[in-house]
Amino acid sequence: MGSAKKAAKSAIIIIIFSLISKLLGFLREVLIALNFGSGMETDTYFVALSATTVLMGMVAAGLNTTLIPILAEIEVKNGHDKKIDYMNNLINVVNILAVFFVILGWFLSPMIIRVMGKGFEGEQFQLAVNLTRIGLPIMLFTGTRAIFTGYLQSNESFLAPAAIGLPFNAVYILYLIFLSPSFGIKGLMVASVLAALAQIFIQIPAAKKQGYKYRFKVDFKDRYIKKALLLTLPVMVGTAINELNMIVDKTMASSLQEGSISSLNYASKLNGIILGVFIAAVTTVIFPMLSKESNKDNMDGINIIMSHGINIILLITLPATVGLIILSEPIVRLFFQRGAFDATATVMTAKALIFYAVGLVGMALMLMLNKVYYSMQDTKTPMINSAIAVGANIGLNFLFIKPLGHGGLALATSISTTIATILLIRDLDKRVDDIDHSTNRKCMVKTLVASIIMGVVVYFLYGGLNRVFIGGKMIELLILIVSVAIGAMVYIGLCYLFRVEEIRMVIDRMKLRLGKSMA
Repeated sequence: MGSAKKAAKSAIIIIIFSLISKLLGFLREVLIALNFGSGMETDTYFVALSATTVLMGMVAAGLNTTLIPILAEIEVKNGHDKKIDYMNNLINVVNILAVFFVILGWFLSPMIIRVMGKGFEGEQFQLAVNLTRIGLPIMLFTGTRAIFTGYLQSNESFLAPAAIGLPFNAVYILYLIFLSPSFGIKGLMVASVLAALAQIFIQIPAAKKQGYKYRFKVDFKDRYIKKALLLTLPVMVGTAINELNMIVDKTMASSLQEGSISSLNYASKLNGIILGVFIAAVTTVIFPMLSKESNKDNMDGINIIMSHGINIILLITLPATVGLIILSEPIVRLFFQRGAFDATATVMTAKALIFYAVGLVGMALMLMLNKVYYSMQDTKTPMINSAIAVGANIGLNFLFIKPLGHGGLALATSISTTIATILLIRDLDKRVDDIDHSTNRKCMVKTLVASIIMGVVVYFLYGGLNRVFIGGKMIELLILIVSVAIGAMVYIGLCYLFRVEEIRMVIDRMKLRLGKSMA
């Protein structure tokens, strides 16, 4: 199987499992709300869960980012056996540290809850402390899960890592359906621990197929352990900076019209579907390929992979941007408008979604370019650019908040992210010789023209169908689906006519397969 064909197949697998996981995650949240409502117990549970996951979540983010380039380097220089040897050492070292944090967390739980649950008193405070202690084993499993994910992805094995959301959500759903009346909110925290453990179990068989065998080894002096620590720290700092950025946005939104924070949150989640499902699939598949070429010092290979990756991201995000801007209000209405979420909330969320959509291309390209830097074992440059983006975002918040309200906060995020992306490209041009952007520029122009034409078609088609067919939400949903489907066909057809390489390659391959099957 060719590398392009294999990459495309892997991306499709990741997209499918990501969509299924998101649907199951939505069902999980619905069941939690159904069983426990929105009150003292759920507030306490979510604070306690955050207390148990925040630290190891940052560690896991760092491991996910740095592990693949290090494993690629070890395999190129020392072979597959040394790669497994390092992985075992890393699992044991991370788990020793996690055990230390679990023990420390047990004693410091009251202090942690005083900070994270500032208003908790009496029974609620004690419940939060107990739930935090029950959930502490999650710290043990988070790091191990991240290591197995990195190992499998470094071997370009994506099925098991993509499927970890299935057992995770299944444990929750089974508990909420069958056991929650008997064991209550404490049982839900136990289910959270088991759900985290289930993510490891689904990856072990796949890891064994790739040649993994566990053996006990602990060597804190291993140079690759030290290297992982040095590479992980900037990623953790970058993650903390991004969290700070979200806190600043929410703090400023709290001074605006009621519902501004919620509108930003809902709009960000809709925008995040494109980033978390489609763009994440592309960057996940490309990252191990970039890391292998980087460790071979093959700059030409990095340029080719990066160029194709950028083109694919442009092909996805440009039409998505146009679609989200044109259809923002019906999308928000169909997703959220029910119960307490009224027409005013829909208008506010749609406004935020439009301004977030403006930065979708920049956000997606930043994710891609960060992977290029990480593949070259450079985690400092993305961290510095994250800090610049946060500084720009805060400044732009003050500039836009008065004329645009909460929409100005979303626009500030979009512009600051785009600025950071431009800086990443500039720094990469200085670092890597002979980067040819002409292919990406041509793809961008062709894709943008096709997206605008598609947008005009969808705008008039959706409006016309709504005037002809008047009905409830089901009719509106069908009209939206038909409009999007026809818009997608128009867009793909135009990209084919404009000779966009990636689209022509897919369509020509489909025509060849169809011809063979008919023959």
